[in-house]
Amino acid sequence: MPRWSAALNEAGITDRTLRRAYDAQRELVRKFALHQYLAVRLLLPARLHPSVVAMVAFMHETDDRIDAGDPGARRKALSAWDLQVRAALATAPGPGTSDAALLRTLSDTARRHPQLAAHVRDFLDGAPTEAGWTGFDTESEFQAYIDSYSLPALMLTASLIAPAPDSGADEAFLRGCRALIEAWQRSDFLADLPEDAEQGRIGIADEELVRYGLTFADLRSDPDKCVPALEPLVSAQADLAEAGLRACRGLPDLVEAPYRPFLRALISVQELQLQAVRRKGGALLTDGARPPIAATLRVLARQYLAAKAEQRRAR
Repeated sequence: MPRWSAALNEAGITDRTLRRAYDAQRELVRKFALHQYLAVRLLLPARLHPSVVAMVAFMHETDDRIDAGDPGARRKALSAWDLQVRAALATAPGPGTSDAALLRTLSDTARRHPQLAAHVRDFLDGAPTEAGWTGFDTESEFQAYIDSYSLPALMLTASLIAPAPDSGADEAFLRGCRALIEAWQRSDFLADLPEDAEQGRIGIADEELVRYGLTFADLRSDPDKCVPALEPLVSAQADLAEAGLRACRGLPDLVEAPYRPFLRALISVQELQLQAVRRKGGALLTDGARPPIAATLRVLARQYLAAKAEQRRAR
């Protein structure tokens, strides 16, 4: 893993204030998304590390601002944040600005990668979907959520490693990203059932609950009693997520060779997450699920060796 200071140098970030701003985002991402942080630092070219870290930090901050409280409070928080972010894209915020470090890195990253400004705007345009989210009545509402919020969120980082527009692979890349994020989101909603139910909203559509003889009120009032009925529902949702992961396995072949180990690792970790969900089955409602740490580290190690081999071939 290259030193962080070396990654900043590789990216051409020399201004001391800006380097400190990127340092702050690095510390945040390392705390709340360690596996993702390790994947970036081990598997992507060093010149991209600051940009990816900045975008992950921005996504996390946006989620934090619109994830708590009633929908009205979440929408109000989003409106204020939207104004700050759009202003930062137009003019780099000064050091005295609230949230200056994060907004400075966002502004700088968008300047270095011009395609990002449009993706940030798409993400903000879709964020009211998340701010007002209280659950899904139908599968169609889930699909709309993926299109309006989850996919734009993924593209904030995925666009940094996307194939060149003149490669002819951009549409296939977007379809692969759509399949990946649908599977990822569906699996996360299953894994997060206990926390989401506690907050009064879950990511399984009401029509699916009814199909298996369940209601959201049942899940909250008597979760242990719901476990048997939840078992086949989890299996059916996991099948849909698995189909999405199969559909995105060609993604690594669409990007430049240095980015392939990172994408392979991303997909493999989602496969581990889905396996953990299947093992829990109906017990997800009381325990949740996370991929095994040891297996995740083995995926990162395997792809790290592949990345090093690719670097040797490129010399």
